[in-house]
Amino acid sequence: MLRNLFIIICSSSYILCSAQIDSSSKLSFSGYGELYYSYDFSKPENHEKSSFLYNHKRHNEINANLILLKSNYSSINTRANLGIMFGNYAQYNLSAEPSWAKLIYEANIGVKLSKSKSLWLDAGIMPSHIGFESAISADCWTLTRSLLAENSPYYETGVKLSYTNKKEDLNIALLALNGWQKIQRPDGIQRPSFGVQVNLKPTSKFTFNYSNFIGSDQVDSLDSWRFFHNLYVQYDINKSFGILAGLDFGLEKNNYHNTDNWSSPVLILRYIANNKTRIACRVEQYNDRDHLFITSGKIIGFSTNLDRQINDKIQLRMEEKILHADDAIFSSTKKDNYSLTTNLTIRI
Repeated sequence: MLRNLFIIICSSSYILCSAQIDSSSKLSFSGYGELYYSYDFSKPENHEKSSFLYNHKRHNEINANLILLKSNYSSINTRANLGIMFGNYAQYNLSAEPSWAKLIYEANIGVKLSKSKSLWLDAGIMPSHIGFESAISADCWTLTRSLLAENSPYYETGVKLSYTNKKEDLNIALLALNGWQKIQRPDGIQRPSFGVQVNLKPTSKFTFNYSNFIGSDQVDSLDSWRFFHNLYVQYDINKSFGILAGLDFGLEKNNYHNTDNWSSPVLILRYIANNKTRIACRVEQYNDRDHLFITSGKIIGFSTNLDRQINDKIQLRMEEKILHADDAIFSSTKKDNYSLTTNLTIRI
């Protein structure tokens, strides 16, 4: 409720402001806004795109995908983040959360556990440790999110223990979580979920990441377990060309059916023409024969992206995307879906 949200904001602000007594501390504020227009040629009558999409959701109207206001505090031994958001991403992706939680992008506090090593314990609402994409379009290679990102956690709530080595080319994290993309744990679920992340950067051009989730998204009485794995590799071939390859694979089992599984490979190529113009192409596939996340056994997607940096704060992006499903899931009559999307992002 609004009272709970007010308490969270005030408490976090007090902690951030009080911490300034440390002369080495740093308190900063930032903002991000993303306006978009998307035309879906399936022409959904209710203006909502497919149920498995959560960003850039509205058809044939100018809308805000994400408006984000953030404060960050950092010192030698303490760090904290508070982000409040509005827009379609918050409306659709957090629809199952209580009303007081739907505006929270992140709210977490961290404490350094070692004087000589980068060993941190963070707790609260945090961006997900899974995947290479976030809700902030300007940070992603493509305007819209991959099918793999749309159907895996964007955020999580829990405790994270993380370690970064001195060369800063290896980061390892262990997590205890409220569940699969949950702020408040739903009724009927008592046991925690867990996660691991290993991020390796042997060179400035190459990144390898493995993340997993072990837990449940169902009530305890179903004895359901979800085992989920995410892998991705990023390689910057040179200053102009880069490649991202990712793979999701998940298993789920409970008392009432055999083990279900799903997978999603994705490949993105990016070309940087100059410091203002970028082009990206994405090929992806989502396999879900048991219909855990989508109502078709398989979807194949292809998209192309053109970005233009207007200045150091404003970016204009355009994307065309084609999706082909095994079943007629687009407007209940079509197997193919074509959409055009453009957005304008600003950072302050």
